Amino acid sequence: MKQSNYTIAVLSGKGGTGKTLLSVNLAAAAGDAVYLDCDVEEPNGDLFFKPKITSQETVSAKIPLIDSGRCNGCRTCVDFCKFNALAFIKGKPVLFKDVCHSCGGCVLFCPQSAIREEEKDVGMIQNGMSESVRVHTGRLNAGEASGIPIIKQLLKKSADEQTLPVLIDCPPGSACSVMESIKDADYCVLVAEPTVFGVHNLKMVCDLVNVFHKPHGIVLNKCLEEENPAGEFCKEHQIPVLGRIPFDSKLGSLNSNAKIAVREDEHYRELFSALLRNVIEEASHEAVAHPQR
Repeated sequence: MKQSNYTIAVLSGKGGTGKTLLSVNLAAAAGDAVYLDCDVEEPNGDLFFKPKITSQETVSAKIPLIDSGRCNGCRTCVDFCKFNALAFIKGKPVLFKDVCHSCGGCVLFCPQSAIREEEKDVGMIQNGMSESVRVHTGRLNAGEASGIPIIKQLLKKSADEQTLPVLIDCPPGSACSVMESIKDADYCVLVAEPTVFGVHNLKMVCDLVNVFHKPHGIVLNKCLEEENPAGEFCKEHQIPVLGRIPFDSKLGSLNSNAKIAVREDEHYRELFSALLRNVIEEASHEAVAHPQR
């Protein structure tokens, strides 16, 4: 784990918990920072930052191209593919592009060299600036099955900006795209709602970050004075609560109008700056306690 300028992944068990609200405002509170929108199916961080676009790049993935003239029907490629993207039909291998994970294994293992790869455009990345925040937004083309190639390309941006803190706005849930988004993160911030259903989703992402041995803490969103099941879950499982965001109509109004609260109101600047300090303090503590990460 790096000793400074941490890469912080913000994730949640489902959409609508406040993941983008938190990641956008943490990046804005940090000042000079990098914001990566890895929610490539539904990116919306740019709606808040409204960045001045400086460049745009196409992202492609490699997919197999089968030369039926060379193929001798050995089925090595079909047997290798664990995603069932290849099938043997009427004596020939057939590719199902939508489930291909672009691993390249079929190309490597084909004994007849009957498979090569071709490039397929799957989406794009927009790069821009919003005040002092570098905003990188991934967008998956409609109909594409996997945004992982875009996420991989986005994460290279954090390697290019080693002197700045990086905030990763992850996809919701715990699918492959989330795993790809957090694999190189120094610290994970999980956003939870104060409901029983919120606890169910929180447990799901807690299990995920534990599989990856990622240090993590919880931010409780939409908090009221009444009982908070998500808070009880954190206490029961000894997970640090990094902060609480109140159920606040003004904050909700700013968020629904795509306003960055930190830039609109000093009260919210103090709130999210305090959250950021807590996140950095926890990440620093983990860096000292577990330097091998």
